[in-house]
Amino acid sequence: MTIVRFEKSVLDSILSHSLNMYPKEAILLLRGKKERNEILINEIVVPPLAMHGLRFSGFPSHMLPMDLRVMGVSHSHPSGNQQPSVYDLNHFYGRIMVIVAYPFQSYSDIAVFDKDGSRLRWQLIPDGQRGSD
Repeated sequence: MTIVRFEKSVLDSILSHSLNMYPKEAILLLRGKKERNEILINEIVVPPLAMHGLRFSGFPSHMLPMDLRVMGVSHSHPSGNQQPSVYDLNHFYGRIMVIVAYPFQSYSDIAVFDKDGSRLRWQLIPDGQRGSD
């Protein structure tokens, strides 16, 4: 089973960005690396030409440079719903999808999914450290 580990500063930035974009949806790229059954996320990137609306967010994926460190996307759900929509699953990018639900105040507002919409386990780790299984 794959476990996703996030550096604390990444999760804090995702929550902060989501709150700052509210009531519009926020979207960010997640960079890191995959080793065996672990994905480590240690950086976020604002996608070029990102679009933000009251019920959507997105970016033109063809505008992204080739970057094998992009592990997935984080986006917010201002509605408070943590579940991925059919649209979310049909526009999945990378290995994981993070959904941050309103009110964007705590780590419990964060959910991580695979391309099938199954919830993945995740852990917070201190910045600069790599977790172990």
